[in-house]
Amino acid sequence: YIVGDVNFYGNTIKVNRNVLIPRRETEELVEKTISYLKDFPNPKIIDIGTGSGCIAITLKKQIPSSIVDAVDISTKALEVAKENAILNNVSINYYISDVFSNIDGTYDCIISNPPYIRYDEEIMDIVKNNEPHIALYAEDNGLYFYKRIISEASKYINQKSVIAFEIGEEQRNDIIKIAKEYFPKARIISEKDLQHLDRFVFIINE
Repeated sequence: YIVGDVNFYGNTIKVNRNVLIPRRETEELVEKTISYLKDFPNPKIIDIGTGSGCIAITLKKQIPSSIVDAVDISTKALEVAKENAILNNVSINYYISDVFSNIDGTYDCIISNPPYIRYDEEIMDIVKNNEPHIALYAEDNGLYFYKRIISEASKYINQKSVIAFEIGEEQRNDIIKIAKEYFPKARIISEKDLQHLDRFVFIINE
């Protein structure tokens, strides 16, 4: 926040107190998602809870043929994301939306790094005291947004599609269980980050 920007996947991303500071794990989420999208020539992607826009911007730059929509419930976060799209010379469609509430159409990829910290969870003071709580904490033991996105996703994805999540390191089993309930025929894959922690879940509809 003091410097005002961060390097994310080689891109300069402006940040202020209205958005989370992008983490290395989120770079890994983007990298892994790109590999899952290699068989989609012109993927249509939606980034839910875009914050600074780092995910949407990087996907658009790495897959220039993609169409990328990005949503957030925070107007102040979207202002930052729009600035970052201009800074990085990419075209992204931004929408104020509470998850899918203001969205029409279907997508090849839903990607999200939603708020996932439990309200009773201990986190570093530097994070708790400076970063926006709306982007950190979630009800239902941190699972609220995963449940909401997964339970509503079938209306917004194509038959062949990818749903990609960054998750809390202790949430893997719960999120896989939710995914199996709503997508029983999908391939559900969990992956570890560079620290060998369970940090990603992918729902692959084939």
